[in-house]
Amino acid sequence: MGKAAFKPVRVGVVGLGNFGRLHALTLAGLAEAELVALVARRQASVDALSAELQAVSGHRVPGWTDLEQAIQEAAPEAAPEAWVVAASTASHVPVARRLLAAGYPVLVEKPLAGSLAEAESLAPLVRADSSNLMLGHILLFNSEFRQLQAEVRARSPMAYIHCARHRPATTLARFPGESPFHLLMVHDLYSVLALVDRREPVAFCAQTRHTSAGECDLTLAQLRWEDGLVASFAASFLTPEGMPADGFDRMEVYGQGWAARVEANPRPLTVWDEQARAPMTLEILADPIAPSGMLAEELRCFCRVVRGVQPVPMGATYHDALQVQRWLDRLERAAEAQ
Repeated sequence: MGKAAFKPVRVGVVGLGNFGRLHALTLAGLAEAELVALVARRQASVDALSAELQAVSGHRVPGWTDLEQAIQEAAPEAAPEAWVVAASTASHVPVARRLLAAGYPVLVEKPLAGSLAEAESLAPLVRADSSNLMLGHILLFNSEFRQLQAEVRARSPMAYIHCARHRPATTLARFPGESPFHLLMVHDLYSVLALVDRREPVAFCAQTRHTSAGECDLTLAQLRWEDGLVASFAASFLTPEGMPADGFDRMEVYGQGWAARVEANPRPLTVWDEQARAPMTLEILADPIAPSGMLAEELRCFCRVVRGVQPVPMGATYHDALQVQRWLDRLERAAEAQ
């Protein structure tokens, strides 16, 4: 299929929280997509986003509070061909199962599921090449990370990878019961999986720290591969109020005679007033007129996957999700054994 023949993909979004809203706003501005359906648990969420989109583009996007209704009531000429699932993690598998069973290609925000068993339950519905299920992993589309992948391929083998991902201490109040393993470290595990071409580690080690209330606010982990490569990970809810609202992320890679560093969050734009601010924590501009950055590239890729123009990239397939879920399970067991 040539570029001139590419037909925009009609896409619906399930879940209109913070990230679901970003998906919808971004899709509304992509030439490769047509946003045709919004689904959320609360009518207020649907109404607010519909009004926001109409004010910017003059186009009304239909909305529902029930996925079944959305599937049944969407006009045939404007019915979704594919869906983005950005609802709560607990609903990822049930929603994805319904959509996959109905024949829709689906992009699911990570993590795919809360447990390996739940994620594996989708296996009968997922094609062998994962072309009907793509994981939302924006870091794979970060411009610096993509250049880092090119550098890794062109240079001597990696010897050491270090990933740090830290968020505000207030995260514990916003997401009670969440562990830095699943909320934060999972992003770096996906990135490392892509850097090592899906090779499986031979050793897993992990530790955790807990607050006086018993909540986990720090996770540390190490993976080791048969060729001697070591990757270490630190993820926490420890940054103070004066730091950027989304904390910071850093990845360093070392080889023989070379090293590289990626600092994708916050982006290198700082504003000062009564304190320093980092208004672009991530490379995401969800502008429904001219979207750009990681999320826009991820959604463009999903549209190409739906049209059969390209395969799901490494790190975003269903099988990658299962592999990372297994890594997380091993790390959590290793931490419990300490």
